[in-house]
Amino acid sequence: MTDKSAAAAARATVHGYPRQGLNRELKKAVEGYWKGTVDAGALRATAAGLRRANWRRLADAGIHEVPTGDFSFYDHVLDTSVMVGAIPARHREAVTADALDGYFAMARGTQQVAPLEMTKWFDTNYHYLVPELGPDTVFTADSAEQVAQLREAVALGLTARPVLVGPVTYLLLAKPAPGVAPDFEPLTLLDRLLPVYAEVLADLRAAGADWVQLDEPALVEDRTPAELNATARAYRDLGALTDRPKLLVASYFDRLGKALPVLAKAPVEGLALDFTGPAAANLDALAAVGGLPGKRLVAGVVNGRNIWINDFAKSLSVLGTLLGLADRVDVSSSCSLLHVPLDVTAERDIDPRILRWLAFARQKTEEIVTLARGLAQGTDTIAAELAANRADLASRAGSALTNDPAVRARATAVTDADGRRAAPYPERAAAQRAHLGLPLLPTTTIGSFPQTNELRAARADLRAGRIGTTGYDERIEAEIREVLAFQEKAGIDVLVHGEPERNDMVQYFAEQLTGYLATRQGWVQSYGTRYVRPPILAGDISRPEPMTVRWTTYAQSVTDRPVKGMLTGPVTMLAWSFVRDDQPLGDTARQVALALRDEVADLEAAGTPVIQVDEPALRETLPLRAEDRAAYLDWATESFRITTSGVRPATQIHTHMCYAEFGDIVQAIEDLDADVISLEAARSHMQVADELAAAGYPREVGPGVYDIHSPRVPSAQEAAALLRKGLEAVPAERLWVNPDCGLKTRGWTEVRASLENLVEAAREVRGTLPATAS
Repeated sequence: MTDKSAAAAARATVHGYPRQGLNRELKKAVEGYWKGTVDAGALRATAAGLRRANWRRLADAGIHEVPTGDFSFYDHVLDTSVMVGAIPARHREAVTADALDGYFAMARGTQQVAPLEMTKWFDTNYHYLVPELGPDTVFTADSAEQVAQLREAVALGLTARPVLVGPVTYLLLAKPAPGVAPDFEPLTLLDRLLPVYAEVLADLRAAGADWVQLDEPALVEDRTPAELNATARAYRDLGALTDRPKLLVASYFDRLGKALPVLAKAPVEGLALDFTGPAAANLDALAAVGGLPGKRLVAGVVNGRNIWINDFAKSLSVLGTLLGLADRVDVSSSCSLLHVPLDVTAERDIDPRILRWLAFARQKTEEIVTLARGLAQGTDTIAAELAANRADLASRAGSALTNDPAVRARATAVTDADGRRAAPYPERAAAQRAHLGLPLLPTTTIGSFPQTNELRAARADLRAGRIGTTGYDERIEAEIREVLAFQEKAGIDVLVHGEPERNDMVQYFAEQLTGYLATRQGWVQSYGTRYVRPPILAGDISRPEPMTVRWTTYAQSVTDRPVKGMLTGPVTMLAWSFVRDDQPLGDTARQVALALRDEVADLEAAGTPVIQVDEPALRETLPLRAEDRAAYLDWATESFRITTSGVRPATQIHTHMCYAEFGDIVQAIEDLDADVISLEAARSHMQVADELAAAGYPREVGPGVYDIHSPRVPSAQEAAALLRKGLEAVPAERLWVNPDCGLKTRGWTEVRASLENLVEAAREVRGTLPATAS
């Protein structure tokens, strides 16, 4: 096909779309089902309605081929486990009794059985449920849900493309099941899994699928020759099937590297590639392997992970180059639009001049359609759109919001000494033990406590003007007193004020820092029914006034026990925001760190003895390619130290991380130079404690003994067993006892019982320690 005919054939598509609905209808329906106020029929009807609305909206906007199978009640990797019959033994009875209840039991656990482990989806803030596999795993095909969604779309008269997690990525994301040797490699099950995918593909073809997309984002990470050979074998076998749709293999989030020639040579009909951010390198790499002659290329030129408007001229240039490298070039987002909010027009509080710089899912869909039209019909047909795009890009580049000379001068003046504490850790540890007087195995929590209905009502009343700031502040003080009273009664050693004043651990700070924009309707799925509103890092960052000192000081004034000051660290402030794309991330991190450094200084001056700076996103933001990691970790750890290094030796600095694979960053954890780190460990059975011990980590550690992402209440015996396992790796004088994460999303009933059991477990184990352990 000539370049001209390839251009004329260009169409618009997307990899996936946000699931929640304009008003988070899915979240409300699922949580209603859990509470028993919504039955299964009503839940499924809500889901079907949201799918239909999404498909119609996409089709009306000009998307030629809509995705199906990207919709999920909880998580698309969990859906894949169901599709291939990989149900853990402990959940089989529940799944057999009721498929929907069993599905949610795998996601959330029950009082009787633990859920699947949850961790981050590559370097995003989306969480997936980790498949559990072993040498005895038997896969069986169950394509009912994928076929049903396809038929729904076809019944609407739409051209639809089912989207599945690919077999290689599925196995690479999996872990050995409990009781299976830790060195078991799930990828060894590939030959057992491929016939199941073959069945699913045949079922989808019979249901009307012309194309099926198989997502293989794991291939953008560093892969071994054996893994690349397995990929080649997988797509050789799938490509050789006669009863199947056309196959579109998709990757995203980074460059494919050595996996690109493997996929280019595979007997499949198309590839979907990311051409944004670091994945822009795919353009030259694709040319180097000779392109994709005779194949379809779905070109991800609109960034599906960030919210800035597309540079039309730049994207059209990329698309023009790609026309000579494939038989057909379609225009798409770089990845699923699951990672961005729905509609920028719902925002009422952002300056309209700034709104012009932003594109959420609906706007990105419009950008894709515009680019496809320009590619197929010529740029003259989109001349007005091109002119408006140029004006909007120029408006952002020239805005005073994006450039504050004072902030930039301060960041430039930072020296190495600003990122180093004056005293070495042993000296600090002795000063902190003397100052705090804590017992062995001290107990604490991570920060947030449940947000009550009364608190949410007060926040809504304040926004609506039904109460003033005085009434709202009284509500906050009452919540703090209740949280402190409970912790004192339960016997917790280092208290928190519970964060009742905070709507979100990033947004709360973003609303008080210059350079940030906060949204009202910018909801994005983090996991299950947990949605967050990532703020937008639009310009240079500074702190006009203290942000947390008032409430921390109030909490300390009503208790004799130490109260932690609670801050969100600079890397997490970036990772859980939509970041600037017009300067290096390290520059932005340093600006945020300096603003937080001022807050730390004010907390210490107000008498706060323990200050926790949370960095749960440090591992999450680790680049997917090893060659990019050293530079990232340099600026990431430096920004944390800039935040925390100005305090006295007796002031104890904590940090917290959760729901990630920590083995890759043990050295970086040490480089933070925090005095205490708390980490998720309950679902992963204390794996992180072993990893830290193996690396010789010398500081204090709080591996979690209470999985807060499940409604089940762990018994004191269960917590004690985890604690004893932690003691096998970390000596008692350096071990803390705490939950995995904050308690904001849990209810008070389960929190009270779980924390009381946690304290009981600490006392029980403490009582068994020798007197010399002090």
